Amino acid sequence: MTASGAPTRTSGGIAATIKTWALPIGIFLGALVVWDIVVRILALPQFILPAPSAIADAWITNLPELWASTTYTLVEILLGLVIGCTGGLVFGAIAARWSVLRESILPFAIAVNSIPIIAFAPLVNNWFGLDSQISKAVVAAILCFFPVMINTARGLLHVEPAALELMRSLAATESQTFRAVRWPSALPFIFTALKVATTLATIGAIIGEYFGAPSISLGQYIVRYAAYLNLERSWAAISFASAIGITLYILVVVAERLVMPWHASFRTGPDDET
Repeated sequence: MTASGAPTRTSGGIAATIKTWALPIGIFLGALVVWDIVVRILALPQFILPAPSAIADAWITNLPELWASTTYTLVEILLGLVIGCTGGLVFGAIAARWSVLRESILPFAIAVNSIPIIAFAPLVNNWFGLDSQISKAVVAAILCFFPVMINTARGLLHVEPAALELMRSLAATESQTFRAVRWPSALPFIFTALKVATTLATIGAIIGEYFGAPSISLGQYIVRYAAYLNLERSWAAISFASAIGITLYILVVVAERLVMPWHASFRTGPDDET
């Protein structure tokens, strides 16, 4: 901290960030190397398990097709995220506001959320059309809706009683209490749900495509080349699907740090030292 009292960024914080990212990246690269070596030593056929080098070659050779499939599926994922997360926020706020609705909605939501998405996908495809991107977006939205709704309700109710008493003593209205106390208290819960939703939306859209979609879709790309035993192209498509989920997750993490930099999880030791 400077003489004026303003905190300063130290090299310790940067080093900690580098260390945090270096370990998982190192483990990932090491796993790829081991994978490649094992496939070569055991001479495994590519239709059983292709080597990472073969997957990378398929990735480069078929980049235009993979990119077209990825952008097509990304539209479904983003649409599902918007629909599911918006609905989850709205219904979560309603459930937190009225206890009668909360007691009736949450058990139903938990029960529906326990149904495997593979059972929903064919039904939704029949309702909205096999070739429709809306049907895949609805599958993704269903997966996103329940975690966001439940976490929103929990976050809005997870408030320090002393903070509520303070707002009452100041004669604050319900809307003022919501903005000043309940909403900030709910943000960590909401962002946790949004991070989960990014991966669930990716899974939901691609599973929906397995049961029927245009050939350009990422899910059909994976299924088609797996049926042809051309697994390096299927794995290349899987790597693109993983990249979508990881990128969306990182974007939510960045948004979380921008929206709530005051949260304790973002305050590191070196920055808090005098």
